[in-house]
Amino acid sequence: MLMPTPQSTIAAPPLVMIDVRSRSGRRRGERRTVSPIAFDTLDDRALAEQFSAGDERALREAYARWSPLVFRLALRSLGDRTDAEDVTQQVYLAAWRGRATFDASRSTLSAWIVGITKHRIADAHEARSRARRLEESLVAEASVAATTGADDDFAERAMVAEELDRLEPVPRRVMRLAFYDQLSHSQIAEATGLPIGTVKSHVRRSLQRLRSRWEVDDGPHRA
Repeated sequence: MLMPTPQSTIAAPPLVMIDVRSRSGRRRGERRTVSPIAFDTLDDRALAEQFSAGDERALREAYARWSPLVFRLALRSLGDRTDAEDVTQQVYLAAWRGRATFDASRSTLSAWIVGITKHRIADAHEARSRARRLEESLVAEASVAATTGADDDFAERAMVAEELDRLEPVPRRVMRLAFYDQLSHSQIAEATGLPIGTVKSHVRRSLQRLRSRWEVDDGPHRA
């Protein structure tokens, strides 16, 4: 049986992403349990039954038991605390929303949650790879544009500048520091006073927006 890492060793983030009281959290026809169960005294199988039944307290107890393990796996693979915290929240959100697919006859609840964790970690690595490829492409485009006066290069520079101008003030400043001043995430965080996780989020979302714009603009011309 999988056991959680003690929270004194590696503390997972608080359960803040999931509003278990929202209507979307409960399936149609599912009753809200109000039994006086002491959830911290339940064994894993009994807890899994309450989790599958949609008892919100079971979600919180499952988070208390296994989120340190989820967080440790994500941190070990991703090497970034902010990304590991994001993955931990995503895992439990996915588990809660997909609880109808949990089959206690095939897996324990802890093993099922670890399985979701592995998928979310893989997704995080893929998102990193996409962002890195796009960032490298944009940097290469900027380098070429800086060394030539061709009309096409001028158009590329103008399009990037135009798209950056569409951003809100904070992400616009972050992106200008990243691509024009070529600062690292930590340097941008220091220059702006923003948490490094916020800087990464701004860069990631802005890169995705630029990529979508370029794909739309360039696609029809590449027959």
